[in-house]
Parts: sequence; structure tokens; C-alpha cells
Amino acid sequence: MIKPNFIALALFATTAAVVVFFPQYQGNATANPIPATSPAVAQAARVEVVFVLDTTSSMSGMIEAAKEKIWSIASNMVSAQQAPEVRMGLVAFRDRGDAYVTRVVDLSSDLDTMYASLMDFRAEGGGDTPESVNQALHDAVQKISWSQDAGTYRVIFLVGDSPPHMDYQDEMRYPDVLSLAEAKNIVVNAIQCGPNPSTTAQWQQIADLGSGAYFQVEQSGGAVAVATPFDAKLAEISRKLDDTRLYYGTEEEMESKRIKMEATDKLHTSSTLTSRARRAVFNSSAGGRANLLGEGDLVEDLATGQTELSDLDKDRLPASLKALSPEKQQAFIDDTVRQRQELERDIKELAEKRRDFIKKKVAADGGAGESLDEKIYGAVREQAAKHGLSYDAETQAY
Repeated sequence: MIKPNFIALALFATTAAVVVFFPQYQGNATANPIPATSPAVAQAARVEVVFVLDTTSSMSGMIEAAKEKIWSIASNMVSAQQAPEVRMGLVAFRDRGDAYVTRVVDLSSDLDTMYASLMDFRAEGGGDTPESVNQALHDAVQKISWSQDAGTYRVIFLVGDSPPHMDYQDEMRYPDVLSLAEAKNIVVNAIQCGPNPSTTAQWQQIADLGSGAYFQVEQSGGAVAVATPFDAKLAEISRKLDDTRLYYGTEEEMESKRIKMEATDKLHTSSTLTSRARRAVFNSSAGGRANLLGEGDLVEDLATGQTELSDLDKDRLPASLKALSPEKQQAFIDDTVRQRQELERDIKELAEKRRDFIKKKVAADGGAGESLDEKIYGAVREQAAKHGLSYDAETQAY
């Protein structure tokens, strides 16, 4: 029988410029053409975003900005009134003759694992232009497992500073690739880093053919980055909250949980303080809960009635519970419930104070202006509205 503690937890709880250095390659994802959506059918509340990122040496500043800002971008995307689930993926690209042409990271709501891999990434190669933009866009459209749900906002952000090779005869060129994107109802935006005039015209055409937006940012991305007095405490409490996760399942299921927990440990020990604070804010949102808990968290599954302790074989229990009597197992779970509730409440309070601090700081500095953050969020607000997602123009996470 589920105790009141779990009911309280259930009521308390509600659920992208990344690349990886050791990616998992995905097969081609073919799908039937998807009809245009309308707000009337858009209540599925899902955002799928893939960043197609130039990872040559000239993009080092932007890649470092991505490591810092991924959690803020994710927070902005889940801030719609419908609290959508956000799934992110990435296609990293360079050019023929470099260490790789493209590397594909499929869509996932597990941003921790993606971010842990992103931390290992370094901008290298290049040194000449153009780059393999055509191949990168093709892989983003065809090798990503886009959903076929009509209510999902599917979007690509192409980010780079060099034009595409149009002299490779054995690959599909971007006008034809963008026709494939249109058939799948995928919006394609183009973000030009730096002022290279040979890039501008083609980036603008890509955005036009992709029914998206074109905008130009500084070579480094020009993202708004504000440290606050609350970041250290947020990072500390966030780690404690992560420690309340109790994964259970078969040996095979536990292996995927192990990977997620290792990724979480890595970001706690190696990412910056401000990045960890941004992650805490994201995880505290309804849309970020899928990343916080993942699948197979015993505390959450008991709270929501998906399982009961008495139904679980001993070998499927978390190691910390196996040696305990049923009564002590229940007491351990109850204590974890109370601890999680307190930590989530503390994070929400600190997140609100952090937002107020940043809002005042940005206003004092003259606003977000032409920052990468503001432009991406602006594009999302406008485009997602066609899918029934409503964003507050005054709300933005940094």
C-alpha cells in the first residue's frame, strides 16, 4: 500500500549546442511526411531540438559558450505554459580530411549524459573554408529519430561560420535536404557566427528554405553569462538531490542507470559552478524532471503508483535496500521522500532569488541585446506558438 508520503511527493512533483566526443552513432531514421500542426492538436507538449554545430578550430569560443549555456537554453524551452518535455540532439561537423565529417548524437531527454560527453569535446581541425554543411544538415534530418507526433515542435539550429561545400558531387545539397525537413515538419534556423560575407547569403537562404530565422552573433556567441551569489548553494543542494535517486531493475536495466549516474558525477566534479547552478534550475522545472530522475527511480515510481515494494524481487532492489527488512526498507524510502521534498523546495526558492538577481543585473547592463540567448529564445517563442506552445516574452533563463 502506498503511504501518504508518496502521495505528497506525487503532488509535489510535475517533467539544447551540444556535441559529444565519443558519440553513439544512430541509423537512418525514416518517417512518413508529417502534416502541419495546429494548436488544437498540440497538447502533446514536446520540443525536439537538434543543434548542427561547426566544430572546427575557429568555433572554440562558441563551443565553450555551449558548455556553459546548454542548461539555460533547455530551461527556456521548458518554460512554456504547457511545460513541454524537451529532447535534445546534436550533429557535430567539420570537413573531409578532418578527424571526422559528422558525428551524430540522437535525441534524448537525458541531458546529463549528453552534457558529460560535451565536456570532453574540443574544437579542432578546419583551417580552411568551406565546411561539410550539406552533410551535417542531411544527417540532422535523416539520422535523428524525430518523432512523428503532429503536436511536437521540431527544430534545427545550424550554427557555424563557414559556407557549405557546393563542389562535392556525391552528397545531397542543402536545398534538397531542406525539402526533406519540410516533409517532416522540421523548422531549420541558421545562426552565423562572425561576419564572414561568403557565409551570409547561404545561411540566409538556408533559413528561408527551412521556414526558420537567420541571425548573426559574435564569433564567441555573445551569450549572456551572469554569476550570482546563489550559484554555490544551488550546486550543493542539487548534488544532494541527485543522491536521493534510488534506481532499481534487472542487471541490464541497471547498466543504463550506472551510465547516467557516472555522467552526473562527472558534471558535478568537472563543470563550472554557474553551469551546475543552471542545471539545478532546469531540473527544478516540470519539464526538467525527466532529466533529473531518468527512468526506474524507485522513489518516484512508488510515489506515482507504478510499483510497490512488495511486488519487487530482492535482486531488482537498489543495493542500499537489499539487506534491510521490509519495515526498514519502507522507513528508508519514507526518509528519502521527506529529504527530496525539502531539497526540491530549497532549490525552487533559491532559483527564484537567482532569477530576480539576474533580471536586475541584465537590466542594469542595458538588457540582453543581440545575445545568442535572446535570439534563440525569440525564435523558439515565435515558432513554437504555431504548435500551441505559449511562452512569456518577459521570462528568460540565463
